[in-house]
Amino acid sequence: MTRETKARANDWLQSYWMPFTPNKAFKAAPRLNQRADGFYYYTTDGRKVLDAFSGLWCCNLGHRHPKIVEAIKAQADELDYSNAFNFGHPKVFELANVVAEQFPGDLNHVFFVNSGSEAADTALKMAIAYHRLKGQGTRTRLIGRVNGYHGVGFGGISVGGMVNNRKFFGSLLPGVDHLSFPYDMNAQAFTRGEPDRDVEPFMRELEGLIALHDASTVAAVIVEPFAGSGGVFIPPKNYLKCLREVTKKHGILLIVDEVISGFGRMGASNAATLFSVEPDIVTVAKAINNGAVPMGAAIASKEIYDTFMEATTAGVEFFHGYTYSGHPLAAAAGLAAQEVFRDEGVYEKARALGAYFEDAIHSLKGEPHVIDIRNIGLAAGVTVAARDGAPGARGTDVFLKTYEQGVAIRANGEHLAIAPILTQGRAEIDMTVDALRKGLRAVA
Repeated sequence: MTRETKARANDWLQSYWMPFTPNKAFKAAPRLNQRADGFYYYTTDGRKVLDAFSGLWCCNLGHRHPKIVEAIKAQADELDYSNAFNFGHPKVFELANVVAEQFPGDLNHVFFVNSGSEAADTALKMAIAYHRLKGQGTRTRLIGRVNGYHGVGFGGISVGGMVNNRKFFGSLLPGVDHLSFPYDMNAQAFTRGEPDRDVEPFMRELEGLIALHDASTVAAVIVEPFAGSGGVFIPPKNYLKCLREVTKKHGILLIVDEVISGFGRMGASNAATLFSVEPDIVTVAKAINNGAVPMGAAIASKEIYDTFMEATTAGVEFFHGYTYSGHPLAAAAGLAAQEVFRDEGVYEKARALGAYFEDAIHSLKGEPHVIDIRNIGLAAGVTVAARDGAPGARGTDVFLKTYEQGVAIRANGEHLAIAPILTQGRAEIDMTVDALRKGLRAVA
């Protein structure tokens, strides 16, 4: 069936099965972006919409940054694809060095993938294989966290803790436990930044899980610096640092998922640096190249890399990888984005805007339906009260009413998330908060 025929049959939208989207509702009233520029989307029905979610946590530099666009065009004209297995190209090695130097300690070895989901599954495989190579093959258990999100691969949803991402897909990976969600809305609602809450109960819980199974069976703990996809929930002060101490004491690897927090979202190159924590593996994606071409990475410590290299006398050291790992266009976009982050002082500008953003978003306290507001860096979550018998409906309605005001945010059930483009200013923050305020007031 041709496109014209489908259009005449009012069925043109049906062929595309959309991800993480209520397909029936969307196709009844579609929101189609025709193009984008800077801070804005331009839709097929002639609207100009402020992007207040940085694409999907990924366009930290806005849309169609000229240096990134030019880099992609030039790369396509020079080398459109290079076999990732047994071949390389200069830009992927250059990007690995540029990325690695931004992370703390000896996180020096970058394994490129195509998404945060692939980065998470790569890190989990890396951790289990590392212990096997060290002669500790019994270390196969993994520990995630309730409400955590580590992509949609089977490994990621197994250690992840978002119910809807797990419940449809069987028993998932065996040998996985989950730490409690380190946020209590009843006690911590409307917290600014990291909550002042005792972290010791969470560490005792981790110690209990380790004791239950014995440390000799546990490979890794994986957490996000803050729960981004789950609604922007921030753990207490020193949470990540204390996790590092406990895991290190028991010889367990710490994997920090920086797919959202990496490359400026927290006013720093990454959360590990900001919190002075040295994980064993960090996962990144999204803003690594401003979301221009799919790319992610698992960044491993020297100890992990050297173990793989030294344990294999000849041949492939790590039986893992993807057809598009380190794709030339993605690498070119990554180098251009990293240059912009550095040369335009983007991390510093984001850090400077943080206090204004915090005050602006917390000004929504007292608006209709708002029961909690949380923020860290240039990320915020606003939770609205659920309607009886209709979970998620009010959050969706606020999202749609905010969009009617010309601003795109994100809704996940009753949790609304705001993630400004890092180069936006006070005017765009004001526009976002004003639109969200009107959206809240327009919803019953």
